Amino acid sequence: MAVVETVRGPVDSAALERTYMHEHIFVLTPDVQQNYPGEWGDEDARIADAVEKLGALSAQGVRTIVDPTVIGLGRYIPRIQRVAEQLPDLNIVVATGCYTYEEVPFFFHHRGPALNEAAGTEVPDPMVDMFVGDIEDGIAGTGVKAGLLKCAIDQQGLTPGVERVMRAVARAHLRTGTPITVHTHPGAHTGSDVKRVLCDEEGVDPGRVVLGHSGDTTDVDHLSELAEAGFVLGMDRFGINLETTFEARAETVVEMCRRGYADRMVLSQDASCYIDWIDPAVMPLLPQWHYLHIADEVLPYLERRGVTEEQIDTMLVDVPRRYFEADAKG
Repeated sequence: MAVVETVRGPVDSAALERTYMHEHIFVLTPDVQQNYPGEWGDEDARIADAVEKLGALSAQGVRTIVDPTVIGLGRYIPRIQRVAEQLPDLNIVVATGCYTYEEVPFFFHHRGPALNEAAGTEVPDPMVDMFVGDIEDGIAGTGVKAGLLKCAIDQQGLTPGVERVMRAVARAHLRTGTPITVHTHPGAHTGSDVKRVLCDEEGVDPGRVVLGHSGDTTDVDHLSELAEAGFVLGMDRFGINLETTFEARAETVVEMCRRGYADRMVLSQDASCYIDWIDPAVMPLLPQWHYLHIADEVLPYLERRGVTEEQIDTMLVDVPRRYFEADAKG
């Protein structure tokens, strides 16, 4: 057993139970929202809407969601605390890290490694201490401690900014033992970059890393290679079916289970109560993209295709618990 930090405080890993490993509550662009708040509307109404939607998820038997909303995605913990205090049966694990596909945020452009040449020596990256502080001391005076680290690499590949964040995340992980999730682009095989930087060069155990959005590809041979390397595969965008289909996502999980990799996968939807990246008029094109989709539609489909109840429990209970319980500091 191990202690896992949640918004309401630490819980035993056994209390995580059925876990969705990649769900957001709010994904926001803070500068826009602060200056043009019309679409966001009333704060209390947004909180109430989130409580209602997540309460319905909890009623399905989900006991934990992992919310990898970090810098670049509009993380604001006091708002999440308001939601969590009204959902006593749902654990919410929050993250630290930085989300970018290309450059680091301007805050970091002239800090840390960017000063190496001028300083004539290696300047520590302030991101590492910031991430460690969120894990060990809590986030922004709220007392809420981050339970995982988050970074991203998309189709643009390993840009200097992406690599810098990835290495900062790795070093914060090695100091704290806190597990990592990485937004990846499996079609561009960016999991190979993650392996080289995080694992081969920085020394992170791949079993402590979720390769997010692995279910965006149907290339099960490539996914099998990543699973064999020890990574946890995030089959975590169920409901996002603009460039793929429900059946393609589900059949990929079916085949991976058939190949014996249920113990290397987690399931989720990458849903949110509100995301300002998408015009609300587009949302009707994604009718399955919501918190209830997995239990209502995905799991019954998997079972009809031969995925066993034991394999489903492995993906939703055993793998998340193992991910948080493993000790990378010894």
